[in-house]
Amino acid sequence: MYYETIKVLDCTIRDGGLVNKHDFSLEFVRRLYTLLTAAGVDYMEMGYKNSPELFDPKEYGPWKFCDDDLLWKVKDGIDSKMKMAVMADVGRVNMDAVKPASESPYQMFRVASYVKNIDKGISMVNAFHDMGYETTLNIMAVSRDRGPELDEALHQVNEECKADVLYLVDSFGAFYQEDIDKELARYKGIVKNKKFGFHGHNNQQLAFSNTIQAIINHVDYLDGSVSGMGRGAGNCTTELLLGFLKNPKYDLRPVLDAIQELFLPLQSKYEWGYIIPQMITGMLNRHPQDAIAVRKTEEKDMYRKFYEHMIND
Repeated sequence: MYYETIKVLDCTIRDGGLVNKHDFSLEFVRRLYTLLTAAGVDYMEMGYKNSPELFDPKEYGPWKFCDDDLLWKVKDGIDSKMKMAVMADVGRVNMDAVKPASESPYQMFRVASYVKNIDKGISMVNAFHDMGYETTLNIMAVSRDRGPELDEALHQVNEECKADVLYLVDSFGAFYQEDIDKELARYKGIVKNKKFGFHGHNNQQLAFSNTIQAIINHVDYLDGSVSGMGRGAGNCTTELLLGFLKNPKYDLRPVLDAIQELFLPLQSKYEWGYIIPQMITGMLNRHPQDAIAVRKTEEKDMYRKFYEHMIND
């Protein structure tokens, strides 16, 4: 499928950082930056812009903080038209430390907000917009919050928010294709002045098909991660997404190189992707934290016990 308006955003370092506490080497990220550039990817999300005053840098790798000097080092000497993005969680960013876009190594801020914090999310987006950044608003966990509060939040986004893109986010990997259709119709029925994006999780092995369904609904901004690396069950894989899109600007081969060179070694150290406990939390529309936790215990493969615990909890 080919729409000229489609943009691919690779979120491997940000979402994949939730797997390894953001502990990628600079060499790893520079190599991935080079390969994603060669693949024609439009945006690379570098991590979180969290304040080191709130999180201990000794406990987390540098991509949880995305210091400007670090991101300049990623770009140094690499000829790339690919844009950099960072994610900002509501309440976790020192806004006074953010430089204007004209002085920054990255071009996009993605603000993650729950429905209950939509006022704060909009305020952050508007501040970043006024500093010259491209902006997205990613409303999280909407599979658990589809009542009138979501409608109110969407009306507020339409009336007050300066974001360029509004994202539908399947945080728990609970959506089916009919949910994509229904929620995008809802979003587009209320929000008239934004482009739209989709970010899926693969708990039920539907991240790719749900992304295709989003494309059918003319969603322009599509998230993927190399080898699906992301929290819990991971995301739509960048390689499947580029293989599906028919825009000649995308080249699958550098992503295959990245998988062979960078990600196969990581899979011997870290677990991500479709596994039964993640399937169970997705089916039950639950946060993946319980599945992640049980995989660290001696009962990690006691699937029936975990399922019965989840349905009775």
